[in-house]
Amino acid sequence: MQKSIEVGNNKARTCPDHIKGTMTDSYYRQLGDGRFESTILAQGAWNPEEQHMAPVSGLIAHCLEQHEPRPDMRMARISYEILGMIPGGEFDITTTTIRPGRTIQLIQAEMSAGGRTAVRANAWRMITSDTAEVAALEDEAMPGVEEAVHWDGMDEWPGGYIASLDIRVIPGHRRGRGQAWINSPYAMIEGLETTDFVHLLGLVDTANGVSSRVPPGPGNYMFPNLDLQMHLYRKPTGEWLGLDTKVTFAADGVGLTSTVLNDVDGPFGRAEQILTVRQLPGS
Repeated sequence: MQKSIEVGNNKARTCPDHIKGTMTDSYYRQLGDGRFESTILAQGAWNPEEQHMAPVSGLIAHCLEQHEPRPDMRMARISYEILGMIPGGEFDITTTTIRPGRTIQLIQAEMSAGGRTAVRANAWRMITSDTAEVAALEDEAMPGVEEAVHWDGMDEWPGGYIASLDIRVIPGHRRGRGQAWINSPYAMIEGLETTDFVHLLGLVDTANGVSSRVPPGPGNYMFPNLDLQMHLYRKPTGEWLGLDTKVTFAADGVGLTSTVLNDVDGPFGRAEQILTVRQLPGS
C-alpha cells in the first residue's frame, strides 16, 4: 500500500507506509560541536533505516567548505568513500587538514555514527587565478531545463530523499543513458542558508538512480555505489543540477555510473560512482 506524505511545504511523491512524514524544511538539524541529526528527507532508497548518500555528500561538502576557508582557493575534487551503511539519526562530522599548503591543500571530513566511520571524504583545494586567455571546454552542454519535461520514473524508488526532488528529463531519456535536471526546495541544514555549491553537490549522487539499467526491488538486482568521485573544473551556481549520465554493468558484478555535471551555465565537472551489482533473493 502506498500513501502520499507531506514534507515541508511540498507534497511528496508516494512513499511506503513505513515512512512517517514529518513537517520539516531541511535534510539535517545542527546539534552543535560537529554533531547533526538527519530528517525524513535524508532517508535512503535501499534501506529505510539509512541515509541517502546525496544529502550526506552535500552536508560533508558544507563542512569542508567551512573548514579554514580561504577566499583565494576552491575545492576542485572531492572523493567520498562509503565505508558501510549510513544510519539515520544522530552522527558527527570532523574535518582536518591532511596536507597544508600555500597553493594546494588536501582536507578531509569523516562522518561517524555509533562509534563507526560511515563516510570519509578527501578534497583537494586549489588556489585560483585568471586563466581566461586559455580557457576551453570539451564536454557538451545539456539541453536546458526549459526543454525538459516532468518525469515520474523515480517513483519506483522509495525513501524520503527521492520524494523531496523535482525531476525533469530531456526527451529520449532511457535506462542506462539519459539526461535529467533535478532540484530540491529544501535547505541542507535547518536555519542555515544553503550555498549553491552545497545545494548542487548534495544532488549529484542521484545520478545512480535516475538512469538505472534495471528497476530496483525484489526479483531483480541491487546496484549501490561504493564511492562518489567529483572533479569540478568550474564552481557551480544556481538551483538546477543537470545529470548527463551513462550506466555500465559488467558481467562480473561490477558497474560504473559516469556523469557530466551541468548547471544552468553548462558543464562544470564530472562524477563517477563504482557499483556493486548483486542479484536479489527471488531473482
